[in-house]
Amino acid sequence: MTTDTPATGRIVLLTASHRVAPGLLSWPAWQTLRTAGRVLCADPAHPQLPYLREAGVTVEIAAPAARELVDACADGATAVVVTSGTGESALTDGLARLAGSGRERMPDLELLPGSYDLPGARLLDLVQVMDRIRAECPWSSTRTHEGLAKYGIEEAYELVEAIEAGDREELREELGDVLLQVVFHARIAQEGDENGEEPFSIDDVAATIVEKLIHRHPHVFGDETAETPEEVKEHWLRTKATEKQRDSVTDGVPLGQPGLALAAKLASRVRSAGLDVPLPSGDGLGYELLALAVRAEESGTDPEAALRAAARAYRDAIRTAEGHPAAR
Repeated sequence: MTTDTPATGRIVLLTASHRVAPGLLSWPAWQTLRTAGRVLCADPAHPQLPYLREAGVTVEIAAPAARELVDACADGATAVVVTSGTGESALTDGLARLAGSGRERMPDLELLPGSYDLPGARLLDLVQVMDRIRAECPWSSTRTHEGLAKYGIEEAYELVEAIEAGDREELREELGDVLLQVVFHARIAQEGDENGEEPFSIDDVAATIVEKLIHRHPHVFGDETAETPEEVKEHWLRTKATEKQRDSVTDGVPLGQPGLALAAKLASRVRSAGLDVPLPSGDGLGYELLALAVRAEESGTDPEAALRAAARAYRDAIRTAEGHPAAR
């Protein structure tokens, strides 16, 4: 005579990313929910509940104990717990104790992701955190575009320093600091200004740059072709000139940038346009530096980066003269 072993059933902990719209669950998640004997959720305000009920899934608002769930699955049934991400530690601890006792025939325990974060999903967290900081922080709530401008410059320079130092940990952090400046300014712009200017949000900022990138890459998103970086640059400059309707190749070059970078940028515009413009002559160090910057640009050297590298070597020499080890 043989004795059938009773089915053990399943306990499914269903997770879902809060960065994905509620109701957008995977097909395995919907299949499991629709065939489960019991579906439970401890949070009556869980954002998934309206969509589950609309789909005909009956959800019990309860925080089940481990013993209760194990008993409910004893006949081979499936019980699904719609998790909130924070309130299931007592349940999982209880299940671990029962399993570890060695005296229980445990149902299968499964963690089922109902949705996954898409690339860039953590940017939504940044936007949400910035909203709260802007609303609740006494310092951040009073900042203006003008007051933050200097921090944008500082963070950009720190990013360049991390790149030139080859420090990837520092690079990741500095990229975050630069990104914060973008989100901060967009959050301020969302409120409009005292002059009645139309407000815009971080979504408007993203939409603008997406549209620009698509328009300026017809070889990627359109019918044009570009086989070399030089051809891509020609596309970019031609499209940009049409968009901006500029009268001069110097239009759009910020004159407030560091002098060597400004000189190199002007030289680059002249060279790209195929113009023959003699360098102005005059007495003084400025004209000598201008000639050096143009020469560097022609040779493919960033004069600002070259000067920074030399300055770092000078800093190390100073520290050595002082009896200190050279800085990293």
